[in-house]
Amino acid sequence: MKKLLYILCQCSWGVVQTLVGAVMFLLFASKPHRMYHGAVVTVWSAKGSISLGMFVFLSDRHGEALGERVLLHEFGHTIQSLILGPFYLLVIGLPSVIWAGMPPLARLRSRRGISYYRMYTERWANHLGQRYIGGDVPE
Repeated sequence: MKKLLYILCQCSWGVVQTLVGAVMFLLFASKPHRMYHGAVVTVWSAKGSISLGMFVFLSDRHGEALGERVLLHEFGHTIQSLILGPFYLLVIGLPSVIWAGMPPLARLRSRRGISYYRMYTERWANHLGQRYIGGDVPE
């Protein structure tokens, strides 16, 4: 029942990011997929991982042990999608992409020893993943 409610909410309140995720899912249809607590997980060869509604794209570069922790974190982002609905991409998606993808910010994190997961979007995703699923998240 929880999984059905999760999917229905992602396809209604979170429809914007779920549609983008569905398009990406189709683009990467040849990659391996699995279900994870209602989310559709696609393993791809990109450098990073991303969550769009009920779709998670998990980098194959993490390795198995870290990959499971990153998956828990990415699932936390799917919960953010449920909470924020159409505001998810603006409140979480855009800041996360900027935090992850801007070379000056990567240099700043490296120079000052700041964890990627210190950003509010990532810290909150870790908290939600741990709260709803349990287990260890990346630090």
